[in-house]
Amino acid sequence: MGRMPTATEDLLTAWTALLHRCGAADDPEPYGRELLRRWSEPQRRYHTPEHLRAVLRHVDELAGHAADPDTVRLAAWFHDAVYRPDRTENEERSAALAVRALTAVGLPPERVAEVERLVLLTVTHDPAPGDRDGEVLCDADLAVLGGSPEAYAAYAAAVRQEYGFVPEPDFRAGRAAVLRALLALPALYRTPAAAERLTAAARANLTAELADLGGGRAGPGPVRP
Repeated sequence: MGRMPTATEDLLTAWTALLHRCGAADDPEPYGRELLRRWSEPQRRYHTPEHLRAVLRHVDELAGHAADPDTVRLAAWFHDAVYRPDRTENEERSAALAVRALTAVGLPPERVAEVERLVLLTVTHDPAPGDRDGEVLCDADLAVLGGSPEAYAAYAAAVRQEYGFVPEPDFRAGRAAVLRALLALPALYRTPAAAERLTAAARANLTAELADLGGGRAGPGPVRP
């Protein structure tokens, strides 16, 4: 399973408690250790255990909007569990990993299927109206966009490091395409609390980065948020 950094012990404790609440029939700790090993892989600079911790914190803050907060928490654990910047099917592989792991640990098929659906929503961050769990997960994942200019700059720099193998013109094009897609969403945030608190800052941050990128030409492929 691999050695888990001690800095993530709090996450392992939270994972184990979550899986017990959700009715795990098998010991969830080894699965949590494997997930944290994945989240700690060396190619990650932004999509790290700190991102996972932040998303879980935002899910907690928005939990009153969710239909099933624990299922959203499960999806948060898996939404970037597979992350290779040089590949485009990370969400699909993360969703498949969720199905395998949660089935193995003994969770009901209905909950496993819902986690799979939620993880796949993070491809577009565009949940259907009334999809309260999808809204909470997507808002929690995109909360970083609504941070202070300094926090946003650190996030954008970390994403650039993850794509360090991409030449600068191609990165600028791909990144600009992602930013334009986010700005074109019907709403960046769907939960009332996140929309009120984060929308203005997020739009300002995205617009400023897009201007810094020169607007971008048509890119070779997406660069993830």
